[in-house]
Amino acid sequence: PKALNALCDALFDDLIHAVRAFDGDDDIGCIVITGSGKAFAAGADISEMSKREFADVYKKNMFSQWADITKVSKPIIAAINGFALGGGCELAMMCDILLAGSKAQFGQPEINLGVIPGAGGTQRLIRAVGKSKAMEMCLTGNRISAQEALDIGLVSKVIETEFLLDEAVKMGFSIADKGSVSVRMCKEAVNAAEEMTLAEGLRFERRMFHALFATKDQKEGMAAFLEKRKANFTNE
Repeated sequence: PKALNALCDALFDDLIHAVRAFDGDDDIGCIVITGSGKAFAAGADISEMSKREFADVYKKNMFSQWADITKVSKPIIAAINGFALGGGCELAMMCDILLAGSKAQFGQPEINLGVIPGAGGTQRLIRAVGKSKAMEMCLTGNRISAQEALDIGLVSKVIETEFLLDEAVKMGFSIADKGSVSVRMCKEAVNAAEEMTLAEGLRFERRMFHALFATKDQKEGMAAFLEKRKANFTNE
């Protein structure tokens, strides 16, 4: 917290280990990531990076392990309670649903350090907000408010900070209450859209849709709808 949750190697390794464990736990249907204090994460740990040389960061393929967050099959909600700068903004964009506290701030200030974003800032940001805004944020290093992040489509909701975590957990329970097979397939299909043409994506979506007719949850969900009752999904 004193370093505003700076993402040092040890912290990120712990985070990856935790979400992998949650991903493998059948009793968990959705994951919420948030920060303590006044920051979600204020970026990578500059004190850890400042003395490194090219050969070192290149051979270690620095930041490549961060993408393991995106390999988690369960939905991840980012509850962004404060600063989400640099690596913090990049971590948030690796999540599936971004909820911002009213005092949250977002930015990619790496240009002020003589570098550029290295964990997806130039790639995921343009997909979320378009080229012009992504260029502005990455080239100026300026921060944007929670409301502006909502206006440009970077986050899906802005919530008063004191209610943010409760709302994120509430949404997580709502998602976890669905059938886990369809939830995971839905996440996979939406994420695939960024990598495929429209025709390929539509074909992929249909195949996933067809596949769900082999599940018990599809039978239960449709029966419950017709019988006007709440579905009792068994995640099968």
